[in-house]
Amino acid sequence: MENENTELLKQLRIDDKQRGTSAAGTSVAALALYCLLSCALGGAGVYWYLTQHVKPQTSSQSDTFTLQQPAKPQEQTVLEPLAETKPTSVDGDGEKILDASGYITARRVATVSAEVMGRIMSVDVEEGMYVKQDQIIARLDDTEAQVSLRLTQAQVETHRANIRSLNVQLEEARRVLKRLQNLEKAGDFASQSQRTKAQSDVDKFIADIASARANLKVAQLQVEAQQNHVDDHLIRAPYDGVVTAKNAQPGEIISPSSAGGGFTRTGICTIVDMNSLEIEVDVNESFIGRVEANQKVVATLDAYPDWQIPASVIAIIPAADRAKATVRVRIKIEIVDPKILPDMSVKVSFFD
Repeated sequence: MENENTELLKQLRIDDKQRGTSAAGTSVAALALYCLLSCALGGAGVYWYLTQHVKPQTSSQSDTFTLQQPAKPQEQTVLEPLAETKPTSVDGDGEKILDASGYITARRVATVSAEVMGRIMSVDVEEGMYVKQDQIIARLDDTEAQVSLRLTQAQVETHRANIRSLNVQLEEARRVLKRLQNLEKAGDFASQSQRTKAQSDVDKFIADIASARANLKVAQLQVEAQQNHVDDHLIRAPYDGVVTAKNAQPGEIISPSSAGGGFTRTGICTIVDMNSLEIEVDVNESFIGRVEANQKVVATLDAYPDWQIPASVIAIIPAADRAKATVRVRIKIEIVDPKILPDMSVKVSFFD
């Protein structure tokens, strides 16, 4: 009887291996139950969100859902412009076919200097000043030139006085010759030698007067030349324009060409004709076939990116840059505006 009870107790006892297997199964079941609960809660949340914020929209192709946005008042609706829009036509004619970049250049720009060497007495211009053609922009010391001018003028007066003296002598010689001729007609004594000498005196004075007049002409030409030399000490503007650089100051020595000294200037100032401004751009030689004379162009200065300047092609320079593989193109600016300055960077668009 005791043995039978012992066997029953052994059957009721739970082995350690079976106990571990049972615990593991319980953990897996608990985890599965947690996942199911989470999925159920998530599905309920999604369903609630869709029912509150999403409305069905019927389409001819498929049924889709769109987020319902709160309506805005009609007066607050604003059309936003497209970002970075570029011009595609000029006056409604043509399409843009090519872009290039370059600089504003002046066809008439000069560094004004003097034709003679001298010391600068005054400079009458400053940067940014507008000057007219032949306006005096600087003065040189002309003391020696004025002395030479007065000397040639005195020589002219000397020649004129000599001519007046010769004219008086010529008149006297003619009176002597006429008196001898009258004596001969009246039958009075008059030797042939006297008449011959009187005639020679007349001819001699005529020749002397002609020579004196020629010398006077030479002296007058010398006066003109010396006057021009004096005028060379006045530096004048060659044309209408704007002074962009002032290169000399009073007291400095200026020369037509550099004399090698550190205090010798070769230019007074630089003048630019603002009416001669144009655009020069480098076009890649692969696209130069798209450019032709009189072609419409729109230019945009980097300084004023919103300002479109009408322009047109003047000419294609018949030479290529081997290093850059580009061809230079000259472009005419159709308007004149003081905001357009030399050496400004510019971008251009070519239109067909």
